[in-house]
Amino acid sequence: MIKFIQNFRKDENGAVTVDWVVLTAAVVGLAIAAYTTIETNSNSLITAAGTAVADQDDFTGGGGS
Repeated sequence: MIKFIQNFRKDENGAVTVDWVVLTAAVVGLAIAAYTTIETNSNSLITAAGTAVADQDDFTGGGGS
C-alpha cells in the first residue's frame, strides 16, 4: 500500500492534463470576449456609417448644375 501511495504522488500526468484544460479554457474565454467586443464595435461603426450616408442629400436633386 505504501508503494502505491508513493507511485501515486510521483505521477504527474493528471496535473499536466489539468494545466492544459485550464489553459484551453482561458484561451476560449479570451476569444469569446474579443469576439463580443469586436462584434459590438463593428455594429456601432456600421450603424454610424449608414447614418452618415443616409444623411447626405446628394441623390435627391436639390438643384444645382
